[in-house]
Amino acid sequence: FGSRDPFCSDPTSASPDLTLIHSPKDFFGAFLPSWFASTMAPFDISKIAQALVQRGAPLAAGAGVLVGGGYLASNAFYTVDAGHIGIKYSRMSGVGNTNYREGVHFLLPWFERPIIFDVRARPHTMTSLTGSKDLQMVNISLRALAKPDMNKLPEIYRSLGLDYDEKVLPSIINETLKSIVAQYNASQLITQRELVSRVIRQRLVQRAQDFGILLDDVA
Repeated sequence: FGSRDPFCSDPTSASPDLTLIHSPKDFFGAFLPSWFASTMAPFDISKIAQALVQRGAPLAAGAGVLVGGGYLASNAFYTVDAGHIGIKYSRMSGVGNTNYREGVHFLLPWFERPIIFDVRARPHTMTSLTGSKDLQMVNISLRALAKPDMNKLPEIYRSLGLDYDEKVLPSIINETLKSIVAQYNASQLITQRELVSRVIRQRLVQRAQDFGILLDDVA
């Protein structure tokens, strides 16, 4: 930097004092002609950054509002189809006691989620090999139409979950068949078939009601 400035109009002038240079603007003003320094002056990096921050904050806020609104719009509603009933689970209060029938319903995203039950009667068939009173092995097949009790959906979900029928029906059907068939001889199961069927139906309906399950038909 001890050499003469080739851009300076006065070749006898001395080199600038380096101790006075504190910013790019000072550098351009000291070593370059005045016309070049005036050209670079508008490109102040600090001012440009400050302007971007001031203008970018509203844009970021607007983008956040749009993203949040889109999330709420897509997650704040749910649909309950025909033949179904919904209940809500809340992170604050747990499973609610209100039933929501077919249609579109509102919920609070993240805080709530829907639980949809199929309340239509569904067939369940089971075969049980059990012993009669005279120690004869009897193979009995039973078919039942089952659906949940709509007034007990919160209790069913808390204790059994959505697959309540798979957890309850096989065990109670097998238990009921064994206990009833053991009271009759093999010949009585044939001659008194209607009586045996009626007793099995009554016992099975009572056992299913203990778990909030309704049996429409047992055969």
